[in-house]
Amino acid sequence: MDFEDLKNMYLKKREQYRNETYKYISELLKEAKEIHKKDWLKNPTQGGDHEQSWRAFKGKNMEKLVQFIITEEVGLKVVNGNRLERARNLPMELSHVKRNLAVDYGEFGLHLPDVDIIIYHPQTYKY
Repeated sequence: MDFEDLKNMYLKKREQYRNETYKYISELLKEAKEIHKKDWLKNPTQGGDHEQSWRAFKGKNMEKLVQFIITEEVGLKVVNGNRLERARNLPMELSHVKRNLAVDYGEFGLHLPDVDIIIYHPQTYKY
Protein backbone atom coordinates (compact mmCIF):
# COMPACT_ATOMS: atom_id res chain seq x y z
CA MET A 1 0.00 0.00 0.00
CA ASP A 2 1.25 3.49 -0.83
CA PHE A 3 -0.07 7.06 -0.80
CA GLU A 4 -1.87 6.67 -4.15
CA ASP A 5 -3.85 3.74 -2.72
CA LEU A 6 -4.81 5.82 0.33
CA LYS A 7 -5.79 8.77 -1.87
CA ASN A 8 -7.93 6.54 -4.08
CA MET A 9 -9.67 5.13 -1.01
CA TYR A 10 -10.40 8.70 0.09
CA LEU A 11 -11.77 9.59 -3.35
CA LYS A 12 -14.14 6.60 -3.22
CA LYS A 13 -15.36 7.73 0.19
CA ARG A 14 -15.82 11.24 -1.21
CA GLU A 15 -18.08 9.87 -3.96
CA GLN A 16 -20.18 8.23 -1.27
CA TYR A 17 -20.21 10.94 1.42
CA ARG A 18 -19.57 14.16 -0.58
CA ASN A 19 -19.00 17.14 1.77
CA GLU A 20 -19.20 14.92 4.84
CA THR A 21 -16.18 12.79 3.89
CA TYR A 22 -13.99 14.31 6.60
CA LYS A 23 -16.20 12.59 9.18
CA TYR A 24 -15.09 9.20 7.85
CA ILE A 25 -11.30 9.61 8.00
CA SER A 26 -11.09 7.24 11.00
CA GLU A 27 -13.03 4.61 9.05
CA LEU A 28 -10.72 5.16 6.08
CA LEU A 29 -7.66 4.64 8.27
CA LYS A 30 -9.07 1.42 9.75
CA GLU A 31 -9.60 0.05 6.24
CA ALA A 32 -6.15 1.21 5.16
CA LYS A 33 -4.56 -0.46 8.19
CA GLU A 34 -6.09 -3.80 7.24
CA ILE A 35 -4.80 -3.51 3.67
CA HIS A 36 -1.40 -2.40 4.95
CA LYS A 37 -1.25 -5.43 7.27
CA LYS A 38 -2.10 -7.83 4.43
CA ASP A 39 0.63 -6.28 2.29
CA TRP A 40 3.05 -6.39 5.21
CA LEU A 41 2.33 -10.08 5.86
CA LYS A 42 2.91 -10.91 2.18
CA ASN A 43 6.48 -9.67 2.48
CA PRO A 44 8.18 -11.85 5.12
CA THR A 45 11.59 -10.20 4.57
CA GLN A 46 10.40 -6.97 6.23
CA GLY A 47 10.60 -8.38 9.74
CA GLY A 48 9.85 -6.17 12.71
CA ASP A 49 6.50 -5.16 14.09
CA HIS A 50 3.48 -4.34 11.93
CA GLU A 51 2.25 -1.67 14.37
CA GLN A 52 5.54 0.19 14.07
CA SER A 53 5.40 -0.06 10.28
CA TRP A 54 1.79 1.15 10.28
CA ARG A 55 2.55 4.16 12.49
CA ALA A 56 5.32 5.27 10.14
CA PHE A 57 3.09 4.78 7.09
CA LYS A 58 0.15 6.57 8.69
CA GLY A 59 2.22 9.51 9.90
CA LYS A 60 3.85 10.16 6.56
CA ASN A 61 0.80 9.57 4.40
CA MET A 62 -1.81 11.23 6.60
CA GLU A 63 0.07 14.51 6.20
CA LYS A 64 0.06 14.01 2.42
CA LEU A 65 -3.67 13.25 2.47
CA VAL A 66 -4.44 16.40 4.47
CA GLN A 67 -2.38 18.43 1.99
CA PHE A 68 -4.24 16.83 -0.92
CA ILE A 69 -7.63 17.63 0.63
CA ILE A 70 -6.68 21.22 1.38
CA THR A 71 -5.26 21.97 -2.06
CA GLU A 72 -7.75 20.03 -4.19
CA GLU A 73 -10.97 20.56 -2.30
CA VAL A 74 -10.57 23.74 -0.28
CA GLY A 75 -8.57 25.71 -2.86
CA LEU A 76 -5.84 26.90 -0.54
CA LYS A 77 -2.12 26.29 -0.99
CA VAL A 78 0.15 24.23 1.21
CA VAL A 79 3.91 24.39 1.64
CA ASN A 80 6.17 22.25 3.78
CA GLY A 81 7.72 24.18 6.67
CA ASN A 82 11.17 22.79 5.90
CA ARG A 83 11.06 24.33 2.44
CA LEU A 84 10.64 27.83 3.87
CA GLU A 85 13.28 27.21 6.50
CA ARG A 86 16.02 25.88 4.22
CA ALA A 87 15.51 27.52 0.83
CA ARG A 88 17.75 30.41 -0.16
CA ASN A 89 16.02 31.77 -3.27
CA LEU A 90 12.29 31.40 -2.71
CA PRO A 91 9.76 32.40 -5.35
CA MET A 92 8.02 35.71 -4.57
CA GLU A 93 4.85 33.98 -3.33
CA LEU A 94 6.71 31.84 -0.78
CA SER A 95 8.89 34.77 0.23
CA HIS A 96 5.71 36.68 1.17
CA VAL A 97 4.40 33.70 3.12
CA LYS A 98 7.69 33.41 4.98
CA ARG A 99 7.66 37.11 5.90
CA ASN A 100 4.06 36.83 7.08
CA LEU A 101 4.99 33.93 9.39
CA ALA A 102 8.21 35.32 10.81
CA VAL A 103 8.19 36.47 14.41
CA ASP A 104 10.25 39.57 15.19
CA TYR A 105 12.24 39.11 18.39
CA GLY A 106 13.72 42.59 18.23
CA GLU A 107 17.45 42.44 18.84
CA PHE A 108 17.40 38.68 18.23
CA GLY A 109 15.98 39.08 14.72
CA LEU A 110 13.21 37.40 12.73
CA HIS A 111 12.60 33.70 13.27
CA LEU A 112 10.14 31.22 11.80
CA PRO A 113 8.05 29.12 14.16
CA ASP A 114 8.63 25.37 13.96
CA VAL A 115 5.85 24.07 11.67
CA ASP A 116 5.32 20.99 9.51
CA ILE A 117 2.95 22.52 6.97
CA ILE A 118 1.73 26.01 6.21
CA ILE A 119 -1.69 26.58 4.68
CA TYR A 120 -2.21 29.93 2.98
CA HIS A 121 -4.47 31.81 0.60
CA PRO A 122 -2.83 32.04 -2.85
CA GLN A 123 -3.90 35.68 -3.49
CA THR A 124 -3.15 37.25 -0.10
CA TYR A 125 -0.35 34.92 1.12
CA LYS A 126 -2.06 35.02 4.51
CA TYR A 127 -2.22 31.90 6.62
